[in-house]
Amino acid sequence: MSTLSQLLPPLVLPLGAALILAVIGLVSRRRWLTAGALILLWLASTPITSRPLARFMEGGGERTLAAAAPTADAIVVLSGGRLVAPGPDAVSEWRGANRFFGGLELFDAGRAPTLVFTGGWSPRHPDAPTEGQVLAAWAERWGVAPGRILVTERVTNTEEEAAAVASLLTPLDARRVLLVTSAFHMQRASVLFERAGMEVIAFPVDFQVSDGWRFGFTSLLPGATALGLNHQSLHEALARTVYRAW
Repeated sequence: MSTLSQLLPPLVLPLGAALILAVIGLVSRRRWLTAGALILLWLASTPITSRPLARFMEGGGERTLAAAAPTADAIVVLSGGRLVAPGPDAVSEWRGANRFFGGLELFDAGRAPTLVFTGGWSPRHPDAPTEGQVLAAWAERWGVAPGRILVTERVTNTEEEAAAVASLLTPLDARRVLLVTSAFHMQRASVLFERAGMEVIAFPVDFQVSDGWRFGFTSLLPGATALGLNHQSLHEALARTVYRAW
């Protein structure tokens, strides 16, 4: 399942699909294919497509205050990917801190007695500490007692995260969790955690479209940011299809 979700995106997402169409059009001398590739690339690179699609993938979710969230047995913060900086010390740098701070806000608000970080790990950096270990250390620096923090074993995808959290919390009779992850990722994560036997209360963070965005002339101008956002949204749509998590 994990291999399939990694191999498909380069072939079917906008950039890869446009390049394939362009090559076929050039080789076969079919100009309409080449033109189609350019139109596809332009559409995928504009905010007029990327922002509505991102909001759709976020399920219309909204960011709420931690104090308004229900109580649970544990707060689970999913790994979001981190950057291991060049150098022999394999220092982890933030790729995005919204998940971490969302979990910390919930804990400070007394929404659950336990804070769980998943041990995101990449074979590209086998000797680096897991993301969960890094975030747990940061949480301690921010005043969370070590006895209130749990870190799962190594995981490489959301399905593994769900299984690892379930194996960690089930023996503690803790099944009701406040799940903290990016809004676009929440639907799939919730389904996988529920399949693993957890009762999920969603606490989405890391929204990709600012409140109050409106269409304007600049929405038609292509850019790398819009292309990346479309790639992210369509990659998540593909992953939901692979895991049948719609």
